[in-house]
Amino acid sequence: MNDILAFLAVAKAQSFTRAAKQLGVSPSALSHTVRNLEERLGVRLLTRTTRNVAPTEAGERLMTSTGPLFEQITAEIDKIGELRDKPAGTIRITCSDDAAEQILRPALPAFLAKYPDINVEICIDYGFTNIVEQRFDAGIRLGEAISQDMIAVRLGPDWRLSVVGAPSYFAASPTPLHPRDLTAHNCINIRYSLGGSVYVWEFEKDARPLSVRVTGQMTANSNIHILNAALDGIGLAYLPDFMVQPYLDDGRLVEVLADWSPYFAGFHLYYPNRRNASPAFSALVEAIRYRQP
Repeated sequence: MNDILAFLAVAKAQSFTRAAKQLGVSPSALSHTVRNLEERLGVRLLTRTTRNVAPTEAGERLMTSTGPLFEQITAEIDKIGELRDKPAGTIRITCSDDAAEQILRPALPAFLAKYPDINVEICIDYGFTNIVEQRFDAGIRLGEAISQDMIAVRLGPDWRLSVVGAPSYFAASPTPLHPRDLTAHNCINIRYSLGGSVYVWEFEKDARPLSVRVTGQMTANSNIHILNAALDGIGLAYLPDFMVQPYLDDGRLVEVLADWSPYFAGFHLYYPNRRNASPAFSALVEAIRYRQP
């Protein structure tokens, strides 16, 4: 490969001296390289005179066939080099749909408009995806669920879960006064991963944790579908406060057991290491990181 590049430089410059200067080698070393190539191929590639150098018929054919290929390789390498400084490329992120709504959706319109060469791929998954094996650039989880070998960047404040139901549901069912009362209610469960068990509702009061296994007619693997089911009066839901607050404000949902609802360590972006982070990824991290009000 290097010998062919040496030949192409001489053939294009039609001079060993000029080509050697471009390549940063001596004319004699360059002449030796081309001669070795000719010997291996068994054909003469250059006609040499005391005044100039010109490709032979075989040399012209080699120039025509390989020259454009090397130019294309050089151009592609230059494009890759530009990625060091110019934010471009595809960023793959795995997260839950509520994290996508709360963190990514508000930031993406301005971010994508600012960086037209960046593409963002979002994969909705409530399971504990191995981002290295699945070739994701990063994931979004609660801070307490991130393994210690990952780098974590806070994306939002702590939040709590809220037990909510529609007024139509409470019109036909008594208001629960204690988390254990939920066992007598139609509760909407969430199953985070296919084949996994449903989430056991976690509560806490006066530093005393309490877990309640609820039952109901509906189970989903998406908080958005659970929210819609609660709005439709199907049953009680246990959802992040930021998802239900607009509906509490307009009266479409009612919260109960607020004094038992625990706080969680907010959403965090996690990824394996900081080395060789692309400008595109660094730009996205900067755009969505949490800034204390």
